Amino acid sequence: MHVDWSALGKVAGVSLGVTVAVVVVFTFGVLGLSQAEDGRSGAAGTGRALAGLCFLACAAVVAYGIYLIVPQFH
Repeated sequence: MHVDWSALGKVAGVSLGVTVAVVVVFTFGVLGLSQAEDGRSGAAGTGRALAGLCFLACAAVVAYGIYLIVPQFH
């Protein structure tokens, strides 16, 4: 059996990068939601809009991952 270590390293690197990116975007969403609820920033709508966009981006990444894994969707 032959393992292509270069391809395995690329997959591991991309997986790590996407995981970190999703966590950071989700964190920005939680931050925007907390600012909207606290009302400190004076722009609650901006915080909610930021949170909505961040959570939508996270959901899109998860949906794309499920699309790639499930062969019936291809």
